[in-house]
Amino acid sequence: MVARAVLIAAAASGQGKTTVTAALARKLASAGRRVRVFKCGPDFIDPMVLARACGSPVESLDLWMVGAERCRALLAEAAEQADAILVEGVMGLYDGTPSAADLSREFGLPVLAVIDAGAMAQTAGALVHGLRDYGPVAMAGVVANRIASAGHAAMVAASLRDIPLLGTLPKQAASLPERHLGLVLPDEVAGLDALLDTLAGQLTLDLAAWDALPIMSIAAGADAAAGNGAPGRPLEGSRIAIARDAAFMFLYPANLSTLEALGAQLDYFSPLADEPVPREATAVYLPGGYPELHAPALSTGQRWQASLRAAHADGLPIVAECGGMMALADSLQDKEGNDWPMAGLLPGKVAMQARLAGLGAQAMPTAQGPLRGHTFHYSRLETSVPAAATTQKHPSGAAGEAVYRVGSLQASYFHGYFPSNPAAVAALFLRSAA
Repeated sequence: MVARAVLIAAAASGQGKTTVTAALARKLASAGRRVRVFKCGPDFIDPMVLARACGSPVESLDLWMVGAERCRALLAEAAEQADAILVEGVMGLYDGTPSAADLSREFGLPVLAVIDAGAMAQTAGALVHGLRDYGPVAMAGVVANRIASAGHAAMVAASLRDIPLLGTLPKQAASLPERHLGLVLPDEVAGLDALLDTLAGQLTLDLAAWDALPIMSIAAGADAAAGNGAPGRPLEGSRIAIARDAAFMFLYPANLSTLEALGAQLDYFSPLADEPVPREATAVYLPGGYPELHAPALSTGQRWQASLRAAHADGLPIVAECGGMMALADSLQDKEGNDWPMAGLLPGKVAMQARLAGLGAQAMPTAQGPLRGHTFHYSRLETSVPAAATTQKHPSGAAGEAVYRVGSLQASYFHGYFPSNPAAVAALFLRSAA
């Protein structure tokens, strides 16, 4: 086990954490290092970009949603495979319950602080020392983003005193594009790999200081990273049809591995290409995504809509999360106010809005105990269907998202993290649960 690991964090969102993490991953990989990257907290889009940067899947780490035991197993597994482990934080270092700082302390991950130095010089030292001492946390060093010159970098470095400046990035002419739920999807960005190479080339990195960082010391617990204590293989013989294309792509890799560990065979289909649910399917999973960006094409897709209505009429369990639920409503209104007919399994209308409608960690009650996950959406559903259950917000315990059940369909804005309760997940996809 020779991996060096850091938690890449900042004082707030928008400082360049993802850009720095992607650039550092690509630079280390280009230097021949074996790199693994993780994302702190619930996220779908940043991990896709980071996976392109490092060349391997990116899993989530979160002390509440994922759990300390599984986080430990994932980190220990990565340390056996990699020379460098990068964990991108979420929001500001101390934001959230639990926070990125809590993760740092739990696993002894020193913090690599990203600062936006575009409008500061010596004040960088006060900021970084405050980040270190408030917790406190161990500080591996600093990457200063949007540095204007060598002189600017020298002033920042001097202000840090006993904390090393490991790297700098200049002001970028081109950056990772964003939209309302975060970064634009990797396949939608022309020349993404060239952009990542450019960012890696622009990142000055003190490799000697990197190599001086301590070796990560962590051992896995009894829990296996892939199975997470899955209750046997209750989905043996099941074939779960999963919508997967540019409109439906918000999928935790761990959700897929959990379904497979439970015994299910996974088949994929593309509603955007008007592909029907595979005939052999025993259940359907419609994950979140961006159906609002593809509403015209989805609205004219007769085969995918008809196949879902037929699956519903046959009593196949259908699990729809966020964007998947939006596509099953009667209609979807985009940001321009255009109404598009959808599959119509869930009576009601979905409308996009400018303001965030739901955000944060939540847990869905089930007969097998809570299934943990999160919510993040800019649309609202107007429906006459009463909520069959309501998620609980973490940590407040307040009421969260409605969970709707119409026959064999379960739909909600809630995104479940399947390894948090494999038994509950198995029940969702068994016909007897419908």
